[in-house]
Amino acid sequence: MSVSSGEHRTFTKYPKKNGKSDQHKTLGHRKKESEVYVGNLPLDTKEEDILSLLKDFGPLRVQKVQNGCKCFAFVDLASVENVHLAVKQLNGQMFHNRKLYLNSNNRIPKQNSDSTKGNTELPALENVPFEEKATGTLGEEEETTVTPVPASQTLRAPVSPNVTERPRTASYAVPMEMRGSFLVFLLRDCFQDLSWLAIIRSIRGEVGLLVTDTLPQTPFFWAIHLTEETHVNMEKLFYALAEVEEQQPYLAEAEVQRGIRCLGECHLGDDDGGAWNRCWVLDRIGDWAVVLFIDFGCSATLPVHSLRSLDSDDFWAIPPLTQPFMLEKDILSSKQAVRQVLKGKITGCLSMESHILKFEETK
Repeated sequence: MSVSSGEHRTFTKYPKKNGKSDQHKTLGHRKKESEVYVGNLPLDTKEEDILSLLKDFGPLRVQKVQNGCKCFAFVDLASVENVHLAVKQLNGQMFHNRKLYLNSNNRIPKQNSDSTKGNTELPALENVPFEEKATGTLGEEEETTVTPVPASQTLRAPVSPNVTERPRTASYAVPMEMRGSFLVFLLRDCFQDLSWLAIIRSIRGEVGLLVTDTLPQTPFFWAIHLTEETHVNMEKLFYALAEVEEQQPYLAEAEVQRGIRCLGECHLGDDDGGAWNRCWVLDRIGDWAVVLFIDFGCSATLPVHSLRSLDSDDFWAIPPLTQPFMLEKDILSSKQAVRQVLKGKITGCLSMESHILKFEETK
């Protein structure tokens, strides 16, 4: 695969300036404790059906989410008391031949081994055409990609010279951090807005993509779709962060927990001096925090004491800059593509994860 050497913007700190940026808008809004999560809904469920289901608990509005073969909703019931009553009365009940899962904290409830039988989510697999120089195979029950085997070490049955061999495909599991079921919780924790998932899947045609992270030996990567709007958003965000980064207090050790949005120092490459950017804590392991940098799609393990507070909604009004893509007819062989611009066209989306767009590079 070739990587275009087009112009790219290095992710470094923007110059600081006195006073608050005029472009830095306050658009955020806060979480609702009066919302209940309703999971395992039939795919053909309408918002009216959900309102009818919860009519005894004073539903105000419904935010339905359908991602591939999963359907769930967040419903505002006006009060915490109504949420507790709904969970108590409806959790585990049957609805259109499906067992409902209700939770008061907007997260999928933990299930015991009996309740998850027959309802286990497996990673979606996508087929990618490949050539002999980059082969990869995946068993039907495997969840991860297998390291490509050199053609010289692959045993084959004799093939008649008169028979044309069909092109083969490699199957790849969609990375966990790219799945809609994961991104929904990230978006609700950080932005309280799910519209990003619907917006990014509408892109089609010729595009320029600034690669921010890759998964080596797979076709999946994160990139910023280069448009005038994203350029403006980058300037707004990076100027705002540059103005306040040194003023933001470090988080206390007890504050660093899974699901916390904060500020961390991100390095996109060995030659990158690093810059402070928005991140979300994926997990806490002792004195270390595993974080996902929202605007680049890359994860990192950082010392707990190195994270700064960034909980003001002001800094979370701009949606994520990056989004997930899949290279349609090749794989990204290394991290060398990061911070490079790929030019090509969007040809469609994944069948099970429609927010992941298929990209074909222009040779």
